[in-house]
Amino acid sequence: MILVTGGAGFIGSNVVAALSERDIRVAVCDRLRTGEKWRNIAKAELSDVVAPESLSQWLDANTDNVAGVVHMGAISATTETDADLIVDVNFRLSWKLWEWCARHGKALIYASSAATYGGGEQGFDDDPDGLGQLRPLNAYGWSKHLFDRRVIRALADGEPAPPQWVGLKFFNVYGPNEYHKGSMMSVVAQKYAEAAAGKTVELFKSHRPDYPDGGQKRDFVFVRDCVAVMLWLLENRQVSGLYNLGSGRARTFEDLARALFAACDQQPRIEYVDMPEILQGKYQYFTEAKMQRLHDAGYPHPFTSLEQGIASYVREFLSQPDRYR
Repeated sequence: MILVTGGAGFIGSNVVAALSERDIRVAVCDRLRTGEKWRNIAKAELSDVVAPESLSQWLDANTDNVAGVVHMGAISATTETDADLIVDVNFRLSWKLWEWCARHGKALIYASSAATYGGGEQGFDDDPDGLGQLRPLNAYGWSKHLFDRRVIRALADGEPAPPQWVGLKFFNVYGPNEYHKGSMMSVVAQKYAEAAAGKTVELFKSHRPDYPDGGQKRDFVFVRDCVAVMLWLLENRQVSGLYNLGSGRARTFEDLARALFAACDQQPRIEYVDMPEILQGKYQYFTEAKMQRLHDAGYPHPFTSLEQGIASYVREFLSQPDRYR
């Protein structure tokens, strides 16, 4: 059985769906609360749904049944300001899972983030030797960076480690089951209704002279590709390390908007609005994953282009009565 923390969330629920489709037993640890988040896992066959506060006891009771942990659970809002809460969830819980997997010989795949790279002044190279030079722009990115550095230090000091461990620095992921995220949904999901109706889509103006409005660039990666990487890792237990997970190609937000209009068979209509002040000093204008280390580790598959990914997302999910995977 594979335990997926954050398994009712965006990336986690896509992992759960893929494992269930392959007849692999899955348990989910997450909070469902009162919204529609439960729909993210409604189609999967699950062995259990575990409340986060019960996780330690559940792990102790199911040690022999769990083959590995896919740890996607986190406070992922880059605008969250409660740093104590972020550290509790994103750092301390992650370290408890690391220790449990090390103690019991279980694989651990965990979510890091491209937010660890901050403004990108040091580039986007996932070589662990460069971690000390990175300066995240917000508490979320810092918490992920904090855990990455703790892992690398533990390995350097010879502390116990899981037999397989992988940290994945996710870039800008989009795809089905992100609908509960509200303002943290991808721009594709946020702007779909307007684009499908042929209305104007608003994007942020640039507040830097070296980037035109709509010219801000991000590495957008389809969630299906992220899941493919994690399935490959679970099948190749000899691979461990800290790896970027993006498409490997930066694209502009204007590119994204035009691809969305094209997928909706509409002519593009784009306007630019001021970025909220709270974001202006913490905004990444460029991200692009260097993917060579993952390919050197043996990952054999190409990544989906932005146009192909958005077309698939619109055709298979966003335009359908049932949008869930």
